[in-house]
Amino acid sequence: MEIATVRRTLNHTLTELKRAIDRYAVAVAADLYALAWQQAAGAPPSETREQRAQLKDLKEILGSRRWQEEERRQAAAASPQPAPAQPRAAVAAPRVRPDTARAGEPFARSTRRSPSSTPAPRRPAAPDRPPVPVSAPIPVSAPAPSPVRTPVVAPVVKVRPPRREVPALLEAGQLWEIATELRPLLEQTARAGSTLTWPQIHKRLPSLPRLHADDQCVLLWLVDEDGRKGEPLLSALVTVGDRQMHPRFPAVAEQLGWRTQSGTRPHTAWSYEVLKAHQHWRHRR
Repeated sequence: MEIATVRRTLNHTLTELKRAIDRYAVAVAADLYALAWQQAAGAPPSETREQRAQLKDLKEILGSRRWQEEERRQAAAASPQPAPAQPRAAVAAPRVRPDTARAGEPFARSTRRSPSSTPAPRRPAAPDRPPVPVSAPIPVSAPAPSPVRTPVVAPVVKVRPPRREVPALLEAGQLWEIATELRPLLEQTARAGSTLTWPQIHKRLPSLPRLHADDQCVLLWLVDEDGRKGEPLLSALVTVGDRQMHPRFPAVAEQLGWRTQSGTRPHTAWSYEVLKAHQHWRHRR
C-alpha cells in the first residue's frame, strides 16, 4: 500500500476514533484504536509520526479513570439479566397403605389369627454337668528378639523448577504502539547519560507485557527507524548486566545501516555509539 494511502486511511480512522470518544462509545473506540495502530504499521515510522503522536494522546483518554468507569457501566448494562426462578410444582405426599406400619409405631397383628390359649410346652431341665478340670499354666518362653533391620534410604530426587513459558509474538500494531512509548524513555535516558536493561524498562513502563526476544529486537529497530537521519542509535542504550553491550545490538544496528570500521572491535564501536547518543541528547528537549 502506498504511503499516501496509508496516511489518508489512518487520518480517517483517527477522525472516527475522536467521534467515538466524544459520544463515549466504548466498544467502538477500542476497535478503532486497535485498527489505527494496525494501519500505522503499513508505513515507515517517520511518515506517521504526527498520527502516532495523536494516538498517544488519545490513549491517555482511553486509560483515564472516567473512561474506565464508563466502560464498566456499559458492560454492566449490556450483561444479560438472570431469568426469574420458576415456582416448583407441589409434590404429592406418598400414599401409605393402611395395612403398612409406620416407622416408630408398634406393629399391630391381625385379628384374624388369635394366639392359642394352650401354654407352650416347657423343655426338660438339662442335667448338671461335672466340673471341668483346670490344668496348670504352662510357662511360655519369651520370643527371641527380631534382628534390627537397616532402614532403606530413598534416593534423593532433585526437582527442577518449571521453565518459564516463552511469550507469544505480538502483532505489528502492538509493537508500533510500544515503540512509540519506548522512544521517549530512551531519549530521557540519553539526556541523563545512562543506559537501561529490559528489566529496568519494564519497571519504568508497567503496562509493557512480557516480550519475546525477537519482539525486543523489532522494538529497538522501530525506535531508531523513527529517528531522523544522522541521529545516533538509541538502541545502543539497552544493555545487559553491568552496562554491557546487548548481544543482539550488532544485528539490530546492521539492519539500520550501521557499519563498523575495519579492524574495530564490535564492543569498541558500540561504546562509541553510546557516547554519541549521550552527547547528542544532552542539551535536547
